[in-house]
Amino acid sequence: MTSKALVIALACLASPAFAACDEPGTGTKDTPIFSPPLGAVVTGTGRLQFHSAPSAHCAVAGVFVIPRDHLVAYAETRDGWTSVMYARATGGGVTGWVRSSRLRHTGTVGPQ
Repeated sequence: MTSKALVIALACLASPAFAACDEPGTGTKDTPIFSPPLGAVVTGTGRLQFHSAPSAHCAVAGVFVIPRDHLVAYAETRDGWTSVMYARATGGGVTGWVRSSRLRHTGTVGPQ
């Protein structure tokens, strides 16, 4: 196989991985929304990585939260991902998807 053919073959194999990082529609039976949004706190140890879509292949480099950080949870997939927003102390917020198993709902509407 020539190097040009190898590059084309690898590009074709990699393209489904990039397509998988499209954010799913929320408010469906597979990704129901929380109404109102729920407060959640990060549990466990170490960093909790943000993802652009609910897939391990869609990590957002350098964007994470740590245990005891408070988040707003908007939706949850059936396979264990939660759509969240983290409000920065300096203003603004970061949105993305995190593993649901690392969150504990606080019983509040929004962060505490």
